[in-house]
Amino acid sequence: MSEYFKGIGQVKYEGKDSKNPLAFKYYNPDEKIGDKTMKEHLRISMAFWHTLTGSGQDMFGVGTVVRPWSSLSDPMDLAKARMEAAFEFMQKMQIPFFCFHDRDIAPEGETLAETNKNLDVIVELADQLIKDTGIKLLWGTANLFSNPRFVHGAATSCNADVFAYAAAQVKKALEITKKLGGENYVFWGGREGYETLLNTDMGLELDNLARFLHMAVDYAKEIGFEGQFLIEPKPKEPTKHQYDSDVASVLAFLQKYGLKDSFKVNIEANHATLAGHTFHHELYLARINGVLGSVDANQGDLLLGWDTDQFPTDIYVTTFAMYEILKNGGLHKGGLNFDAKVRRGSFEPIDLFYSHISGMDAFARGLKVAYKLLEDGVIEEFIQKRYASYTEGIGKDIVEGKVGFKELEAYALNNKEIKNVSGRQEMLESIVNQYILEA
Repeated sequence: MSEYFKGIGQVKYEGKDSKNPLAFKYYNPDEKIGDKTMKEHLRISMAFWHTLTGSGQDMFGVGTVVRPWSSLSDPMDLAKARMEAAFEFMQKMQIPFFCFHDRDIAPEGETLAETNKNLDVIVELADQLIKDTGIKLLWGTANLFSNPRFVHGAATSCNADVFAYAAAQVKKALEITKKLGGENYVFWGGREGYETLLNTDMGLELDNLARFLHMAVDYAKEIGFEGQFLIEPKPKEPTKHQYDSDVASVLAFLQKYGLKDSFKVNIEANHATLAGHTFHHELYLARINGVLGSVDANQGDLLLGWDTDQFPTDIYVTTFAMYEILKNGGLHKGGLNFDAKVRRGSFEPIDLFYSHISGMDAFARGLKVAYKLLEDGVIEEFIQKRYASYTEGIGKDIVEGKVGFKELEAYALNNKEIKNVSGRQEMLESIVNQYILEA
């Protein structure tokens, strides 16, 4: 097998004082944080689409990236080279997982049957590489948004023939995910939404989306796929409004259609930003509702209004991401998938290494800070004290459902003075900064 990233050896941990740009400063996979290693806590995953198929193209210009496999003209030869390069990259980066869409790894043919045949060839190669390296598939998914057939959506299309094609595509994607030992399967409704309500039957579209997901649950049981199903929220782009716009919307949908026991959420930082939330908010909401499943680890540019998919470098953000993940008892079957791409100007192969190192170090640092914050209990203790009025007296009666409006009115009429206490936001922010700087 060819070496695609020549001159680059395995990236290793050298510590925070290292000046080597091809070394980890904070990510030490074997370092124990509590009862798990960093590798076990973070479950880092490579996104096949950005890393192997990304071209650097944007809405204003053609692709810029230079890759060792770019000169290959035969689509299947190119697909094989990318798969081999992916495993070489993951081995050199010490990345234990990867994720893919079906159309990332194999080209479409003239027919669905030909497309499936192409997939089978590449999946056999991936299966062998998984066995040879021990690298695992975190999740698979189907690309139900790129092809023009999905112009009006997939499961929510106004065209029943498209619904049927999408079902056939997901059926195949589930089969190959199972074959490769995938621990999860993701549904991202890239075009499951609308551009205008003037031509949309929203009720039928939502009902059909639920029907589609129930079919997926049924088929997974039929073939014995035991991975976790995940829905990835996003509010807009490419559609003006997507039905899985944020965690709260997904929760409402799952509860309405009786799907909550079958699905969790895959939360992307940049999607949270587009929804007008912080990453922390979306993770927190998912955690307290028992649906925090996995994470697409990236960040957006707050000055730009679209999904820029940058590598995560903000330690404050990674700290509170890991804070919620630790409170969740970990990511379980999920992981931190770097759904992130190098900037258009970072077009050389080595930039793939620099970018993943920065993201892995940022989450490693965030993990250590979050663990220390939880171990010391400084935030948790403050929150408990802030809500202490609900642990005794009238507050306890409210929580236990012992009082109603009449009893509360009587209490309020007899209560001579209401005393509030400061929320101490600035003090808490200062404490967090101290932990980040000292960890």
